[in-house]
Amino acid sequence: MMKKSFATGLLLLSIAVLPASSAVSQDSEQIARADKGIEIQMGREPGWFYQEHKKMSAALAALKPQRKGIVDAYVVVAGIDSDDVFGREAAETAKVLSQRYDAVGRTVILSAGTGAKSQTAPFGSISNLSIALAGVAAKMDLKEDVLILYTTSHGAPGIGIVFNDKESGFGMISPTRMAATLNGMGFTRRLVMISACYSGAFVPSLQSPDSIIVTAASAERSSFGCHPGNDWTFFGDALINGTMRTPVPLDTAVKDAFKTISGWETKFGLKPSEPQFSVGSKTNVWLSLLEKRMPKTTSARVGKPAIEGL
Repeated sequence: MMKKSFATGLLLLSIAVLPASSAVSQDSEQIARADKGIEIQMGREPGWFYQEHKKMSAALAALKPQRKGIVDAYVVVAGIDSDDVFGREAAETAKVLSQRYDAVGRTVILSAGTGAKSQTAPFGSISNLSIALAGVAAKMDLKEDVLILYTTSHGAPGIGIVFNDKESGFGMISPTRMAATLNGMGFTRRLVMISACYSGAFVPSLQSPDSIIVTAASAERSSFGCHPGNDWTFFGDALINGTMRTPVPLDTAVKDAFKTISGWETKFGLKPSEPQFSVGSKTNVWLSLLEKRMPKTTSARVGKPAIEGL
């Protein structure tokens, strides 16, 4: 879903970085900026940047080293938008994924809003996401280990993920930029989950034999549940707070979560979001090893159901 402050952010971003031209030209220029992962911070005090530097340094320094001969998962979860729903979703998602994939001590959480209720979590922005990924890449054995990336944010058609912190910061990262970032850092084995409207646009760019991609919507559809007062988006509630808490294989968890989302959308007369699931031909080599170490019991759901926000 898109909201007024989000649309205002995009407008201000356009004014800030684009020359006066036609709307069509501005659209193409926005996509070009998103392909470069543009970010603008405004009115931040120097001390804010310094504190962010310390938080990120501490989070990366705390990561456990990889274990030679063991396929370790490193988890990066990013709430990229100051709406509190994304921070709450990011905080609990980090817990669920770190437990499911034996990644306690190998997990980094970013949160732009106050929803995560953590004074130590680095800020959820486009630039901090890049820094976190670079720091994780330095800890991993990139040939042996697996990146698990989960982002939750607003999304824009034709652009991708959008970062918005009220009047203080704006940014965009396109599928092209995300692919260049992950490929450039050497993340071959990867499970990428993107909770955002129009997030299916990331699938073609991120597909590879060793990649799994799960998105909240197709490239042409909105997803649901991103009201600031929510604890979860539809995607996060059904997948992370629901099926991934259970000791079932990933494909079962995803398919069951998609059925849940479809049921909610039908019940409330919403246009289907059409979430996407892509599995590379070589992924079972590493996924099967991670799933052997999954918890054998189901953990309890947390927070209000996403449908309560409708």
